[in-house]
Amino acid sequence: MTKVSGLPRWRSVLAVVAHPDDESFALGAVLAAFADAGARVSVLCLTRGEASTLHGVAGDLLELRGVELAAAADVLGVDDVELLTHPDGRLSGVAVSALAAQVIDTARRVAADGLIGFDVNGVTGHPDHAQATAAALLAAEELDLPVLGWTVPEAVAQRLRDEHGAPFDGYADDEIDLVVPVERSRQLEAVACHPSQAVPGSVMWRRIELLGDREHLRRLRGPGEA
Repeated sequence: MTKVSGLPRWRSVLAVVAHPDDESFALGAVLAAFADAGARVSVLCLTRGEASTLHGVAGDLLELRGVELAAAADVLGVDDVELLTHPDGRLSGVAVSALAAQVIDTARRVAADGLIGFDVNGVTGHPDHAQATAAALLAAEELDLPVLGWTVPEAVAQRLRDEHGAPFDGYADDEIDLVVPVERSRQLEAVACHPSQAVPGSVMWRRIELLGDREHLRRLRGPGEA
């Protein structure tokens, strides 16, 4: 079993995500923990999430999801949110070098000590997640910054596949670097700020339930790594 551990003591952390609600459903408890530890927390979201198949409230997702992101970020203690307009569901068609250039600009602006995103496998089966992390890793190489990837244990991924048919992809315990104790109240409040996506029965609710008071991270890059 991977040893329970704390988060790195970064003064400024930049989360690079593909969609509004990734910062809450996936990274919310971790970002809140960074904020509680005194870090400056920033979020760079690459799309507006307009192609989501979930539509829990009436209205145009292109507009709704940006408003939801801003509200959730405030709950989580995020200091800075940047929302870009790359095409939702087609992020893999955008040159990773172009995405990385935008990550570099934001990371420099917020003086990030490290980046965090989804693991390289995308975790949930959405290719946009993997492309966002590829951009973060390419940017980190240029900036020589560490990168953490949010993931789930393989046992949890298997439960989600069995129960929901969801294409979650996890890792064995010995492949996970950090198991971080978290308090989820602010994450759950942030998720509630995304009514278009926080529909009953969502697999992400079950993921949170299965993980309880722990989140799991892998070190995707350390300083000085090529």
